[in-house]
Amino acid sequence: MYTELIMIIMGISLILYMILGGADFGAGIIELFIGDKSNSTVSRAMAPVWEANHMWLIIAVVILFNGFPKAYVILSTNLHIPVLLFLIAIIMRGTAFTFRHYDAYHDKSEKIYSTIFRYSSLLAVFFMGITISAFFSGTIPSDTSGTFTEQYIYTWFNWFAVSVGVFLVTISAYIAGIFLLGEVETEEGYNSIRKFIMWIFGLSIISGASIFISSFVSDLQFHKLFLSHPISIAAGVIASLIAPYIYKLIKAKKIWTMRIVVGAQMVLIMIGWFIIQWPNLVVFSDGTKLSMYDASGPVATMKVLFFSLAIGVVVIFPSLYYLFRLFKSEDNLS
Repeated sequence: MYTELIMIIMGISLILYMILGGADFGAGIIELFIGDKSNSTVSRAMAPVWEANHMWLIIAVVILFNGFPKAYVILSTNLHIPVLLFLIAIIMRGTAFTFRHYDAYHDKSEKIYSTIFRYSSLLAVFFMGITISAFFSGTIPSDTSGTFTEQYIYTWFNWFAVSVGVFLVTISAYIAGIFLLGEVETEEGYNSIRKFIMWIFGLSIISGASIFISSFVSDLQFHKLFLSHPISIAAGVIASLIAPYIYKLIKAKKIWTMRIVVGAQMVLIMIGWFIIQWPNLVVFSDGTKLSMYDASGPVATMKVLFFSLAIGVVVIFPSLYYLFRLFKSEDNLS
């Protein structure tokens, strides 16, 4: 029982990181395409919660480390290269954003910070997508007898992984665009981000299709698993059909409604992935699987972990709500 409950909590953490962290990363990606005119909007939107968004990733990693150590070993060994690049990008973007946002002097260094922030945002999301893809692509060897490239390069350096990385980049920028619409102060800024959302959403459809094409061409398991689960298919279809409604909400400037609907759209996408993954954590290249039951820790560990997470939830959500309201109140006063 504890294993399933902990997996559900980890799934919720990943969904929240996809939505909130995705909007965080996507803000930098939007700056990369729109330019300096979006700087103030991005800074105003990110300043209250950008550090807190990574909490959801930390929770997922802690769950993996304590509750499913076998899966954590695979993450930290076979995928250590993309994970390292992902972490470096997170550190660089966080540092650059801090120096840019809180620097008392506006000089040439601000442009350097902005450049680092934008490109590291894109790279962070890209390598996060590559890392995630390796768990369900069937490219990780089930033994350690292979060469260095077989063990640590081909597991993530392939067209399928790149497709997932690009898809996550486009989706993150799309989420960020929706959230930033509520932060712009001019009609010109609103229209600029609205046009970007339309463009990036079209690109996300193309990159999403490339995931299935690359899976088929590379003879991987993803497209087969997806098409064999009616719930995954239904989640994907509904998420796609929501798009015209979101466009109407954007035109009507119904900010909170569009945010909620886009959040629901992302939940559907994540559910489509969870369904084909459950109950497996890793799909190996020889077709074998590491399930959450095989990878779970001792019962005593899982019990302590579950109650620790339950207590944490009671503390985390009210704290986040207070943090958001506090910063937004200060913005309104200023």
